[in-house]
This record gives sequence, structure tokens and C-alpha cells, in this order.
Amino acid sequence: MQTRDILGVGAAVLAALALPVAAVAQTAQAKAAVDAAKAAGVVGEQADGFLGFVTAAADPALRAAVAEINAGRAAVYREAAAKSGATPVAAGASAYINVIQPRLQPGQYYKPNGGGWVKK
Repeated sequence: MQTRDILGVGAAVLAALALPVAAVAQTAQAKAAVDAAKAAGVVGEQADGFLGFVTAAADPALRAAVAEINAGRAAVYREAAAKSGATPVAAGASAYINVIQPRLQPGQYYKPNGGGWVKK
């Protein structure tokens, strides 16, 4: 993907993320559970723009919260892709680069393409 394509998709992702929180399908309870799991090093951000599990052990409620947030992100990436002419996969990758990665806090985990989990 060329730089101009990434920037175009990035702009579409940023526009899609400006939607009301309800449009992203994320409850406050799911966000709180995932935020706590990120702080504990159980959940991290992946280069595809989705959440993933850093550790294998996760309770069903946390798995449901991650699934809920990932479903909301998938909807945003589909919308951004439709607006930019890119694919949802490219929109997710662009969201990771332009929105998610800059917001990672020290101590949180991320997973770059082709790599393992890294602690920031």
C-alpha cells in the first residue's frame, strides 16, 4: 500500500471514528473490562486494528467484551473502507497506525505485523 493510500484510508477511519459511541457498538462495561485487561497485560492491540489476547487465560466476560469491541471496530473499518475505496483490512491497519498506536500507554502490549507481543 502506498503512502497516499494509507493517508486516504486514515482520513476515512478518523472520520468514521467521529461517529457517536453507540455507532461503534461499545458499551461502557465492555470498555472498562478491556481497559483493565490492557493495564493488566492480558489484552493488547494488534497491527490489524483489533484487540487480541496477550495471555491465553481470559474469562468468558472478558472474551465477550473483546468480541463486542472488535465487532464495533469491524463495522467502523467497513464504513471507512467504503468511503475511501480501500479494503476493511487496510482500514484496520490504518486505524492501528493513525489512531490506536499513538494512544498506547506505557506498559500496554501491542503486536506488530509478523511479530510477537511487545510491551510499550
